[in-house]
Amino acid sequence: MTLDKRVRTSTTSLGIIAGAGRFPFMVADGARRAGCRVVVVGLRGLADPSLAAHADAFRWGGMVRVGGWIRAFRRAGVARAIMAGSVRKSEMYGRLRMLRYLPDWTTIRLWFFTAADKRNDTLLRSVADELARRGITLQDSTQYCTEALAPAGVLTRVQPTAAQLRDVEFGWPIAREIGRLDVGQAIAVKETEVIAVEAIEGTDRMIERAGALCRQGGWMLIKVAKPNQDRRFDVPTVGPATIENLHRHGATALVIEAGQTLLIERDRLVDLADRHAICILAR
Repeated sequence: MTLDKRVRTSTTSLGIIAGAGRFPFMVADGARRAGCRVVVVGLRGLADPSLAAHADAFRWGGMVRVGGWIRAFRRAGVARAIMAGSVRKSEMYGRLRMLRYLPDWTTIRLWFFTAADKRNDTLLRSVADELARRGITLQDSTQYCTEALAPAGVLTRVQPTAAQLRDVEFGWPIAREIGRLDVGQAIAVKETEVIAVEAIEGTDRMIERAGALCRQGGWMLIKVAKPNQDRRFDVPTVGPATIENLHRHGATALVIEAGQTLLIERDRLVDLADRHAICILAR
């Protein structure tokens, strides 16, 4: 499907800037159930091509071509948009990054001249402000899939041990502070010791690093929302792949924030966690 240049701006149209993973599918399906016309700009190399079948219109866009996203949405009559899906920001610091990603002028201006620093929230708020300036409002990314937000309590049959509960009390305020500083949203803890802290590499690679540092296993991942989390972007998300990664690297517990964390394929996620003897606690 291609974008129709003749479409007029409509309040029922929703744009999705789609990265990797299942989250963009959840947003697209929820929006269409709500009666929205869904227009997707899939980030090349990240978005799943099959997402096109879940949209009314679809086109590919570059990860650092914000001006192209805006032009595509304006041609499609989109005045509201949602960011959904993961983006590997660490790859933007590789060799020949400018040649590899070919940023457009809008992105260059935001990256080098508008954003005060390169932290996630700073950059994404700059993008949101630029979209708003061009007539596109970036909205809460969870509004069409609120049923996927984690409820409070232990989600698995596997229950937390007394030692794990002590680690939760120890690690929770540390993870929240890391989030407040916009460094990351997850830490690895064992026996009231921080093993690893998430930064630019993302949660999956931090899990790998924690497993390498704690080869005997038995550690927990604590993943939280940032204080005053802006739900327009960077919402904490876990899914079956998270559980498989935790199991592969020796973790025995996952602690998330209730009401703030998206559960991808919840039934499968919980089933895998029980199968691998991983407790999931939503605090």
